[in-house]
Amino acid sequence: MRDFILTCQWYTIMGVGIVFFACLYFVFGGLNWLLSRRVLPAFGYGRVLDPRPLAPQQLRRELGESAVTIFLFGVGMVFPWGLLQLGWARLAEQASGWQIALEILFMVVWNEVHFYLSHRLLHVSWLKRFHLPHHRSVVTTPWTCYSFTPLEAMMLGNVLLLPMLLHDFSIYALAFVPVFSIVFNNIGHSNYDYLPDADRDRWWLNGARRHHLHHACYHGNYGFMFPFMDRLFATELAPDAAQARIARSEKPSGKRDAA
Repeated sequence: MRDFILTCQWYTIMGVGIVFFACLYFVFGGLNWLLSRRVLPAFGYGRVLDPRPLAPQQLRRELGESAVTIFLFGVGMVFPWGLLQLGWARLAEQASGWQIALEILFMVVWNEVHFYLSHRLLHVSWLKRFHLPHHRSVVTTPWTCYSFTPLEAMMLGNVLLLPMLLHDFSIYALAFVPVFSIVFNNIGHSNYDYLPDADRDRWWLNGARRHHLHHACYHGNYGFMFPFMDRLFATELAPDAAQARIARSEKPSGKRDAA
C-alpha cells in the first residue's frame, strides 16, 4: 500500500479516495441504519433518543449534500499525497505493531481536538451560515454524517495534514483515521442510545447522547466522540438539556391524539 500511494498519479489518488469515502459512508451508514432501526429495536435493546419526525425531504437533502462531501473528501486526498510527493512528509517504512497502535491512539485524540476547534469555529457568527445547513437535521440519521457544506467539509477533512508534517506515520495508521472517524460519526448521528442505562449519561462512550443534544439544542457539546474538550472548555450540556424542547414539540400531536 505504501508503494502504491507513493507511485500512483494524482488522478488515481483522487479516484481511489472518492470510492473509499463512498464505501465508508454507505457501508457504515447502512449498517447503523439496520442496527438502530431494525435489529436492536427488535431485541428490545436501546432506544430512540429524539422521537420527533424527520423534516420533509430530509433524507434526500442529506444524501445530496453527502455526495458532494464524498467527492471533496476523495479529491482532497491529493493534499496529503502532495505532501509526500514534495518531500514535506514521509511514511514510516517498517512500523511495528506498537507504533501503529500508538499512532492510531494519537490520531483519535488529535481528531477530537481538531474537530472541536473546527466545529467551535463553525458556530461563530461569521462562519455559522456554512454550518447551519447541517443543523437542519435537528433529528439526526446515519446519513447526516457527511451532510456538510463544501467549506465545512474542507475544514473537517484536513485532519491529517498537520500531523503528517510533524511525524512519519505508518500508512496503516493514516488509512485508519477515516475508518474510526465514520464509526464515531455514525454513533453520534444515529439518534439511538446504544448504552441505555440511565446512570450512564456522562460515560465517555456515550457519544450518541452527547451529539443528539448538540443537534437538539444547537449550542454546546461541540466534541466529536469523547467529552474531554467540552469539559475542558465548559461547553458540555446537561443530560436533560433537550427534554423541554422535545416535550414542547410533541405536545400538540399528543393533544390531537387524545381528541
